Amino acid sequence: MGVGDVSKRILLGRKLRSSQLGETLLPKRIALPVFASDALSSVAYAPDEVFIMLSLAGASAYVWSWKVAIAVALVMAAVIASYRQTVHAYPSGGGDYEVATVNLGRTAGTTVASALLVDYVLTVAVSISSGAQYAASAIPALSGHEPIFACALVLLLMAINLRGIRESGGLFAVPTYLFMVAVLGMCAVGLIRLAMGDLPEVESADLTVAPEPGWDEPLTTIGLLTLLARAFSSGCAALTGVEAISNGVPAFRRPKSRNAATTLLLLGMIAITMMISVIVLARQMGLKLVDPHDLDRLTRDGEPLPEGYDQHTVIAQIADAVFSGFPPGFYLVVTVTGVILVLAANTAFNGFPVLGSILARDGFAPRALGSRGDRLAYSNGIVALAVLAIVLIWAFDAQTTRLIQLYIVGVFFSFTLSQLGMLRHWTRHLATETDPGARARMVRSRAINAIGLAFTSVVLVIVLITKFTEGAWITILAMVFFFVVMRAIRRHYENVEEELAADENDKLMPTRVHAIVLVSKLHKPTLRALAFAKATRPNVLEGVYVATDPDATGRLLEDWDDRNIDVPLKVLHSPYRELIRPIVEYANEIRRANPRGVVAVFIPEYVVGRWWEQLLHNQTALRLKGRLLFSPGVMVISVPFQLRSSEIARERELRDDTRVRAGDLRRGRVAQRDKARQVQK
Repeated sequence: MGVGDVSKRILLGRKLRSSQLGETLLPKRIALPVFASDALSSVAYAPDEVFIMLSLAGASAYVWSWKVAIAVALVMAAVIASYRQTVHAYPSGGGDYEVATVNLGRTAGTTVASALLVDYVLTVAVSISSGAQYAASAIPALSGHEPIFACALVLLLMAINLRGIRESGGLFAVPTYLFMVAVLGMCAVGLIRLAMGDLPEVESADLTVAPEPGWDEPLTTIGLLTLLARAFSSGCAALTGVEAISNGVPAFRRPKSRNAATTLLLLGMIAITMMISVIVLARQMGLKLVDPHDLDRLTRDGEPLPEGYDQHTVIAQIADAVFSGFPPGFYLVVTVTGVILVLAANTAFNGFPVLGSILARDGFAPRALGSRGDRLAYSNGIVALAVLAIVLIWAFDAQTTRLIQLYIVGVFFSFTLSQLGMLRHWTRHLATETDPGARARMVRSRAINAIGLAFTSVVLVIVLITKFTEGAWITILAMVFFFVVMRAIRRHYENVEEELAADENDKLMPTRVHAIVLVSKLHKPTLRALAFAKATRPNVLEGVYVATDPDATGRLLEDWDDRNIDVPLKVLHSPYRELIRPIVEYANEIRRANPRGVVAVFIPEYVVGRWWEQLLHNQTALRLKGRLLFSPGVMVISVPFQLRSSEIARERELRDDTRVRAGDLRRGRVAQRDKARQVQK
């Protein structure tokens, strides 16, 4: 085993057989933190966005905060109820993409897929950037280096997920459950203190918020609706990640659909409770929050805030006040919140590769995305997501406030098309179903999806109107880019499949085979290539030598005659000392002279055992093969000659094969190795 293999085993663990796929399936207690961390983590920034948007009209607009929270909660409840129908109807893991493709057509399915791909990349970028900002506020040394730290976190998550979904789920379960306990505990303590009448104020309660220019006049009805629409659309960031469970149904243990639906219900109950509680407590505790770039709108007793004022997040301010006198409670909430923001990206690391594998199966993505790695995870999809997220983080300097404007547009595109597809699904099945009980269930499911469609389509319109000029147009452009690329990939695969389709002409034998053996000098590799070429019995066989040095050419011709080799030697003169061009032109010339014939080019190559030896040999052969492969009617045959150093690699593999590992005796591998050694002897 080489250094690369050892490093891979350390990072990823031992390989898993395909038959062990069932061992990687998730129970509900692990599936909840794996697939719900994104939606749960939105509690850390969705309330902030609601208060920031309402602050445009001053602190007096905060009176609408709990009503906005109720509206967001209703949409979330409707969407979760709708997706519970989806996981039962489409348990294969295609989620929104499969629903849209089957019921609305390939164009709708590709649109949904492009929206989801963008959303998954943004999920990683937003979550990791937010986590990096939390870390920088706690660790001053990271301040100013957030993009580098965020990229390192993405690479860490990538490495963990490459070890497999079950192992990553086990690692992330504890912090996710700690986050739920910490935030729900904080809200419970706060609500109890509110009921008892001793709820303290947060640190920003004594601040005054000046309205944004243009919002300082008394709000008209249209102005109020615009403000509430912007706050509502920002609060709907809490819905991101809900669709991940419908894409991850195959990762659940049996019964898959029922377990996925139960996990969705638990997610909805926990997320709605946390979000409403946080917003209600923030309003009751006098929280004041503005956009981090508009801190000059905050004043204290008519005086501007001191330079370098640090505006803490909603959860941090609530925790500081609720747990006043009990610092461990505050530090627990802030710490697990920062951790969950990083782990929220794990939802995308589970959803993106699965969606990529389905797209690869349907021909809309490179087929490499459909291959499982050593740990039965879709490794190429995981790496692709990490690369795209790093590019986005670096481009936006890991600033959450800039990235958040790109958020949720894509996911509501997929929500809306998915609900429309489910309506058509139930309508189509009702046309053929005769059982009264089954029809009643279908009618109920269709009604749920109709409500979900109404909510998500309204939210989509609001999001597009309120966020288009603030960055949502970038998301739409990205969706168009993915859409065009996926359709181009599909078209390419279709063209290639059509081109490769066998017909009667493919059975025709070539009229003649003209074999040429490339000669650099007369040594063992050349003689072996000549012998192998003779054994193939071509119609014409000749050696070909490119002459760049008259002295070397003369010595080769003398050796050729002295050994009495019965194969003619063709000398191609190269006045400009080129080696590859003369051979390619000669092979093409032979092919043009006999279009129905085949030119077989035999290339002697060294087989070496050390990586650095590969740099010293075979470089010309590699470049020549690369050129000849583009020549129609030219076949390239490598004739290997094993140097002594190749024994090193073979002995290394043999030692690795004979090494006894844990579990080998139980799996019967020891007996297999003994039998193999006896055969070799």
